Amino acid sequence: MKMQAAVLETIGAPAPYAQSLPLRVQEVELDPPGPGEVLVRIRAAGLCHSDLSVINGNRPRAVPMVLGHESAGEVVECASDVRDLKPGDRVVLVFVPSCGGCVPCAEGRPALCEPGAIANTAGTLLSGERRLHLGATKLNHHTGVSCFAEYAVVSRRSCVKLEAELSYAEAALFGCAVLTGVGAVINTARLQAGQTAAVLGLGGVGLNALLAAVASGARDVVAIDLNDDKLQLARELGATLTVNARDADAAEQIRSATKGGVDFAFEMAGSIQAMELAYAITRRGGTTITAGLPNPAQRFSFSPVSLVGEERTLRGSYIGSSVPVRDIPRYIDLYQRGKLPVNRLMGEQLALADINAGFDRLATGHSLRDVVAF
Repeated sequence: MKMQAAVLETIGAPAPYAQSLPLRVQEVELDPPGPGEVLVRIRAAGLCHSDLSVINGNRPRAVPMVLGHESAGEVVECASDVRDLKPGDRVVLVFVPSCGGCVPCAEGRPALCEPGAIANTAGTLLSGERRLHLGATKLNHHTGVSCFAEYAVVSRRSCVKLEAELSYAEAALFGCAVLTGVGAVINTARLQAGQTAAVLGLGGVGLNALLAAVASGARDVVAIDLNDDKLQLARELGATLTVNARDADAAEQIRSATKGGVDFAFEMAGSIQAMELAYAITRRGGTTITAGLPNPAQRFSFSPVSLVGEERTLRGSYIGSSVPVRDIPRYIDLYQRGKLPVNRLMGEQLALADINAGFDRLATGHSLRDVVAF
């Protein structure tokens, strides 16, 4: 079938993207689903910093590629061996397909699926196939999803069935921003009521981490960002202290207010400077957790003496250490009960033709979670 899709042909285009047009909306061809695959009509797709990191070259991926990884849509067609979904079912797409058979999957850690990681790096589906074409040129898939398009063929293992009554624009956020941010607090940190937390970087993932820390009953919730409007929103969402990271004494402010630092510091900005600040404000015996994805060439330095002598923990969190088929319905339920006001984080709805301008907004750090609506 033929459809409209946003194709990234080269990385590293200069901003503003509304002028350089790194994403070209073109007519591409999409093959039918193969074994274990599903054809989904995309209804909403979120603009995430992980997409921007591919555009600007901070997270290199194989091009040409149809970008996009956070979305929700409607099943149109299933391969004959897919029997637990049917046309008309609503699904949230997940950007790491889990094979179910590798060691991490067997351990209940599908976010670390080994075949899924190999396929995502190669720009294929979990099957190893590419279903997208532009003329004679095969196009790469972005993390097995490629949702900046009218339709997507994905692995069945990239789909979580959506049972709740939720708009597609709301549902899309649960595939990445909510799953990653909330999961980092609930799954990776296992934050308990009465503990203290700090969130560095108030993008879509960071703000969701803040919501989860508040919902978990953290005694102190510190929000750190460069943008005063985001800090104001953080206060409205329950942050007990907000600090602009530009302040020369930012670390001292936080350590003083929290009597030595926080139990958990969540670095969500994908910045080495943010990582250094997160480590600096973690208390003795505390844990620094990062879900940020800076350029692979960047390095973070710390003193092993502090790691040992203060019994610190330094952890990564990928997709919030989540089990998507378990966690997405749980987080949606919390949202519908008013415990996770994810709707407060939603930004503008855009047409696919305006996607480059949307990434200009994202790059400024001022926007909330903008969504391409189909």
